[in-house]
Amino acid sequence: MSKWIAVALGTAMLAQGAGAAAQPATPALRPDQVKFRELYKELVETNTTVSSGSCTQAAEQIAARLKAAGFADSQLTLFATPEHPKEGGLVAVLPGTSKTAKPILLLAHLDVVEAKREDWTRDPFKLVEENGYFYARGAADDKSMAAIWADDMVRFKTAGYKPKRTIKMALTCGEETTWAFNGAQWLAQNKPDLIAAEFALNEGGGGETDGHHKLVDQSMQVGEKAVQNFRLETTNPGGHSSIPVRENAIYDLADALVKLRAHEFPVQMTDTTRTFFAKAGAARPDDLGRAMVAISKNPDDKAAEAIVNKDRTYHSMLRTTCVATLLDGGHANNALPQRAGVNVNCRMFPGRTVEQTQAEIAAVVGPNVKITPTPPLRPVAVPPPLDPKVMGPAEKLSAKYFPGVPVVPVMSTGATDGIFLEAIGIPTYGVPGPWGDPDGNGVHGLNENIEVKSLYVGRDYLTDLVKLYADGA
Repeated sequence: MSKWIAVALGTAMLAQGAGAAAQPATPALRPDQVKFRELYKELVETNTTVSSGSCTQAAEQIAARLKAAGFADSQLTLFATPEHPKEGGLVAVLPGTSKTAKPILLLAHLDVVEAKREDWTRDPFKLVEENGYFYARGAADDKSMAAIWADDMVRFKTAGYKPKRTIKMALTCGEETTWAFNGAQWLAQNKPDLIAAEFALNEGGGGETDGHHKLVDQSMQVGEKAVQNFRLETTNPGGHSSIPVRENAIYDLADALVKLRAHEFPVQMTDTTRTFFAKAGAARPDDLGRAMVAISKNPDDKAAEAIVNKDRTYHSMLRTTCVATLLDGGHANNALPQRAGVNVNCRMFPGRTVEQTQAEIAAVVGPNVKITPTPPLRPVAVPPPLDPKVMGPAEKLSAKYFPGVPVVPVMSTGATDGIFLEAIGIPTYGVPGPWGDPDGNGVHGLNENIEVKSLYVGRDYLTDLVKLYADGA
């Protein structure tokens, strides 16, 4: 899931007046960019949807490029399970020179959201460059990052680059679905030593423009919520609809949902959200900005909370949220319902457990509603630290590539595969770099796109950032 799904920061940063122009027109490509474009095109045009595509094929194609660049077979691990032969992935390892410095891990997912050709203006599995943008399913989410990491590993190897830290890369499948095989989860559970690292770099961060090619912010994702679905169900003996009674499964469920809609989970803060509200709030000269600063200092400030809650993104960043998303009930149009059910999608604040969330829902809706967590049950979200060793290089490099544009730490209200790495002790950060527009660039929807300049400049930024981390302490 991309940065633009995770959080919107543009309005907060616009008030600061910072911005580096990001014009659609791009100069002639450098030789290294030509090679990168070839890799990116091949990856984008390889269908990796769960219904009809193959992440395994994409992983094998990347492995072939790495092997041609000089990686030994022992440094490349292609993996898949017999039950999910098309949902495989790849781990590549570039050894470092230090025996004490811990590795870093580059993580990206190969799978993409479904795309119906009849709905798209262009073929979703053909890379089209048009009006300064690349169009294709996965052009942004997440094949832009997967291609950048893979290209970095190719270039590092062919250039003879010897980093201080070992650099690992994991390209996995299953991030875009909660019910399919997930490669990052499989690696964390079955090959933790293979991906062990001091920290990982992932999707979830990035920049945002004002919609007119002016970059207004860069963000580093430092933490995310955990996704958990619950089924709420009411039952009743039912009967003939010609003689109704007040005890009705649908009415009982409706009453429970009204209570859940009115419920607010308590305000919570991490170091990341506290820093975000302080910095982003200070950039706004309005009541919302002042309220953001106030609540960063005192989470119990009810007056400030009431103002911040008016922004749906900030409201979600302050707490766990649960919302009804799917509904079913009854068995015949002339019978009283015997059963009614609803899927409630919760985004649990870091540190909050499934059991705690279920208990709070139960206290809200009452004892006559059966509540069942819906598999899969993901790990508790563990927020990584606001580590200067991670934030510092990103901020330093941003000043070079994006002068005047702040790097702000954010907590995603969406979800990435970072939650599986954090569960085994690998802090995971969504890095700055490529940027998107306020409209979301069609990510998860129609005509997904990324600005050409965003991809090439973001690639240069991330390549330099990886080197800063790899050669650091």
